[in-house]
Amino acid sequence: MVILDNHISKPGWCCSNFDGNGFFGDLYFNPDVWITGLTRMATLFNGVTNVVGMSLRNELRGPKQNVNDWYRYMQKGAEAVHSANPDVLVILSGLSYDKDLSFIQNRSVSLTFTGKLAFEAHWYGFSDGQAWVTGNPNQVCGRVAREMMRTSGFLVDQGYPLFVSEFGVDLRGTNVNDNRYLNCFLGVAAELDLDWALWTMVGSYYLREGVIGLNEYYGILNWNWCEIRNSSFLERISAVQSPFRGPGFSETKLHKVIFHPATGLCVLRKSLIDPLRLGPCTDSESWSYSSQKTLVVKGTYFCLQADEPGTLAKLGIICTDSNSKWEMIADSKLHLSSKLRNGTSICLDVDSNNNIVTNSCKCLNDDNNCDPGSQWFKLVDSTRSRSGENAFLGLKAFISEPNRQGLQVKHSKKV
Repeated sequence: MVILDNHISKPGWCCSNFDGNGFFGDLYFNPDVWITGLTRMATLFNGVTNVVGMSLRNELRGPKQNVNDWYRYMQKGAEAVHSANPDVLVILSGLSYDKDLSFIQNRSVSLTFTGKLAFEAHWYGFSDGQAWVTGNPNQVCGRVAREMMRTSGFLVDQGYPLFVSEFGVDLRGTNVNDNRYLNCFLGVAAELDLDWALWTMVGSYYLREGVIGLNEYYGILNWNWCEIRNSSFLERISAVQSPFRGPGFSETKLHKVIFHPATGLCVLRKSLIDPLRLGPCTDSESWSYSSQKTLVVKGTYFCLQADEPGTLAKLGIICTDSNSKWEMIADSKLHLSSKLRNGTSICLDVDSNNNIVTNSCKCLNDDNNCDPGSQWFKLVDSTRSRSGENAFLGLKAFISEPNRQGLQVKHSKKV
């Protein structure tokens, strides 16, 4: 699948507040020329079935940006695309580098068509500066996730498709800011079952901002475009490439999976005697989370239980004691915590062999030097069947191509 993206008007590296490309009426951003361009591209690809959507403009920004002109021109652009190509999805971006769609809560978009409107947002670690390094990860994740829900995530609750059309990290693995952000992002992406596009596939640039052969450390491919830069990253994001649920995707009844963002894996069991461990989410157990805060394997009487700190988590059938009750704690709401019979609080954790264990909860204070990633879990709603029952191999992840000049092409594949 391909999504066409009107990225920038004057060719160059994107973006800044004062590059003349940021908002309607800027030096290089004539709204009439823009609408003409959208119409021509929509017409050109009318009937091309793998072109499924058009993103009207990338990262609106700058001193001229305002809500009234956003509605005025984005609605005109949307109608122009629909008139030229009634089959293509119309994707609207927000303000402030595509981070703010909060104004939609109070004023809906007025269009003559229905059933093909989507919104997009961008979310990077650097969107919040160095907050992930200087702050406590639980506190930062909680604050940033709440802000994301306020500015764009609320659209999911209102029934609109939300497409995170850019996210990405430094794939060298040494960027603490990006590493901590990614754990949080994947938890939110799984919980909301977001569609997304990754920045970027490219490994390097012929010329970028005057530098020949610049290495792109966010790129899936390495500098010479011949090898994968970080294969473990691809394995990690594979869990959120297939939908957990969604319109037209209901293989089984609604249930929970226990997702581990730091690995991209889910909690599995092989048998009652084998330890619980992490494995592919396509093989995950179906869990239910009751009002009594117990996690029960659906179709059984077995619930998740804690024993002593540093020991394996287990399944048992006595599910009324405190060590069988689990709460999502911390600002991040990513720690699954239980209390032992002696009142000690512990958290679900993962050992070096990917076994599920319990340990003392980490990073619950203001410490910015700790990393709670191994203890971060998310209870995710799913209607996905286990792979042994009905394997689903569709990939919904979009990859952003390298051209940040003019038109940006985003595509996906199904296998």
